[in-house]
Amino acid sequence: MPRKLLISAVGVSLTVHVLILAAFALIRYGLIDKEAILLETVFSEERQQEEFSQELDLNTEISENLNPVAGGVVTGAIGAATGPTVSQTRIETSESLKEPVLVANIREFSLPGESLLGEDLGESAVMGETGAAVEGYGAALSRLTRELLRMMRESKVMVVWLFDESESMKDDQKEIRDQFHKVYEELGIAAKKDETLANRRGRGDRPQDEILLTSIVGFGEKLHPLLETPSADLTKIREAIDKIAIDESGLENMSRAVRDVVAKYRVMAGRQDRRLVLVIVSDESGDDGQYIEEAINEVKRANAPVYILGREAVFGYPYARMRFIDPKYMLSHWLQVNRGPETAAVEALQWNGFGRRYDVFQSGFGPYEQVRLAKESGGIYFLLPGEEETLDGPGAHDRRKFDLLDMKEYQPDLGTRREYEEARARSPQFRQRIFDVIATLNPYRDSLLDVRQWHYSVNPQEFRQQGKENFDRALRSMTLANQASVILEQIKPQREREESWRWRAAYDLIHAQVLAYRVRLFQYLLALDQHVKTSPKPTKPETNAWTIRIRREMLPPDPEQVKITKVDLAELELQRKTAEELYRHVIDEHPGTPWSRRAQRELDEGFGVEFVEDFRDPRYDAPDIKLPKL
Repeated sequence: MPRKLLISAVGVSLTVHVLILAAFALIRYGLIDKEAILLETVFSEERQQEEFSQELDLNTEISENLNPVAGGVVTGAIGAATGPTVSQTRIETSESLKEPVLVANIREFSLPGESLLGEDLGESAVMGETGAAVEGYGAALSRLTRELLRMMRESKVMVVWLFDESESMKDDQKEIRDQFHKVYEELGIAAKKDETLANRRGRGDRPQDEILLTSIVGFGEKLHPLLETPSADLTKIREAIDKIAIDESGLENMSRAVRDVVAKYRVMAGRQDRRLVLVIVSDESGDDGQYIEEAINEVKRANAPVYILGREAVFGYPYARMRFIDPKYMLSHWLQVNRGPETAAVEALQWNGFGRRYDVFQSGFGPYEQVRLAKESGGIYFLLPGEEETLDGPGAHDRRKFDLLDMKEYQPDLGTRREYEEARARSPQFRQRIFDVIATLNPYRDSLLDVRQWHYSVNPQEFRQQGKENFDRALRSMTLANQASVILEQIKPQREREESWRWRAAYDLIHAQVLAYRVRLFQYLLALDQHVKTSPKPTKPETNAWTIRIRREMLPPDPEQVKITKVDLAELELQRKTAEELYRHVIDEHPGTPWSRRAQRELDEGFGVEFVEDFRDPRYDAPDIKLPKL
């Protein structure tokens, strides 16, 4: 082999690489001189991490015996608002820890029995829960019932339900309607058994005599009151839910909806001496996150806790994709929805090596704006299960739950965006540099990072034109990835000084991805060049396109490519093994986390690239297909 890949980026001759890729570029396209790829790696000691697990199991049957729990106390929730900070201890002991040592400091306690049904446990904790994992709407409604019961012992309550009017929520709305009676039947049972609640109710039949009144509001681009006057009539409540329409704007302005609902109902609740409570049902993070602090200020002034029944955020990524089948041609379409990220700003690559990410790996936490709203108001964010048939993309059906203690040290920063950015700026040589790499390799900001992945023409001349454009893009992407790898290698010493395991994990995964994606891009250039030279004919009669596919086997350079680039299969294998080692480091260092799952997925896919025959239904171009806005 003409040259060896060195571990240190500093010791590698960039000139050699420039000449190699420049020569390679001249094989078919006569490109100008380009900066070449440079693969480097970092090897560090591996360690074992003990694994713990805990699940929250809530009964979905109507309860005859309710035990209330204060909204802000520590629970088995993922990312609970309070609890011990363990990351510093882990940093100091991670290399020498042999056996887990559990230290408990729990005072004596007893659970209330039926004689103390509804006893107020107090609200000594200021913050709410940031992620109570539940098995479904029934379990969430059971917990919500106990929360309402606790507040009803202190005062009368006015609860406003806000339903997301997006089309993707129709099934959820039906399930909520079918189980809505659970809340009110359980509260009725409690009222009969609890003397305090019985005495709190007025003696007349007027609405103001009821302990609990309910309003229903839909929201999309604007608010749509469906049961504007608060009522205790369960029939009216269910009828209002049935009236929830689909907002065709495709916008979910959650923050402004909360702000406006509180402004409207806080006066009404105050006149009736009621506690205002908001319950939000939504499967998206919202389109108006810039107003989240206004919403938080409103609910705090009204002392109104916010309970949210929502989904997990997509790991390090703002979007998910839902499959929609158009009713006319029965073709599948993948529509983008806002489902993340779990942080104030993305902390993972938005690039998959060829363009925009399409994976939907779950983060273990709810979307940042929603979780922050629940936390700051003293409410709860309910993490509903992710069994969504229409959710599509890599990781969509990987439903393994994250364990509480695995994720404890990886909780997102739920401060304001300004506080988050200030904290990042205080780490200019690590966190800020990582963020700079993410921003540079962001295809949503730089469209030239999108390399065509699907539907190359079967016409050789058209394929050649498409290949020329994407060859240039691939070379440019490799140059940017090379610069990113140099930055990541430079800041490696800061990694061991970083206290946040979340930022450590971000560094480890991005470092591995940058190296791996360059190998894949080089494989793409080999595959593209060989395809142009051989001009293969489709073997299937229905084939009307070529599509690139990632595979485990590496594509070997042909003799001409080896002669010109001085890169043979042995060297490519060496580069692949380097990237694999870094992925395995992520898996070993951060077990049971989204970073580990994403690294395993990358390993399973492989690094090779090939062109395969494909069929694209021409009806996708039909002008009469109408896609909904989710």
